Amino acid sequence: MIVRNLEEARKTERLVKADSGNWDSTRLSLADDGGHCSFHITRIYEGTETHIHYKNHFEAVFCIEGEGEVETLADGKIWPIKPGDIYILDQHDEHLLRASKTMHLACVFTPGLTGNEVHREDGSYAAPGEDGGDKKPL
Repeated sequence: MIVRNLEEARKTERLVKADSGNWDSTRLSLADDGGHCSFHITRIYEGTETHIHYKNHFEAVFCIEGEGEVETLADGKIWPIKPGDIYILDQHDEHLLRASKTMHLACVFTPGLTGNEVHREDGSYAAPGEDGGDKKPL
């Protein structure tokens, strides 16, 4: 059994901050924990816009707190996001994530992230085994 506390994890290398300053993500469970996925609590900061395109990962995102929107770039559709909403990137949707109030999100990635990955220039994380896709585990 693995038991971790969010606030304690935020004081360790499990707290990963975006170079852009738009978000931070506490990686509570990683690929090497054996669950074939990873689980994160991510904060998207108020007034920011982040380009994301998970070409190598499936992601489900549940909004715990805050408000914002997701815009899918293929069709320009905007989806408002508020507490209690889930959005699922089942088509590797390229999107913009905007926060009008700091958003606290519970995120599950498959395959799981391995450590301190941050978005590449194209908005993706590297695939496992790809350059930058298996940084040191936390």
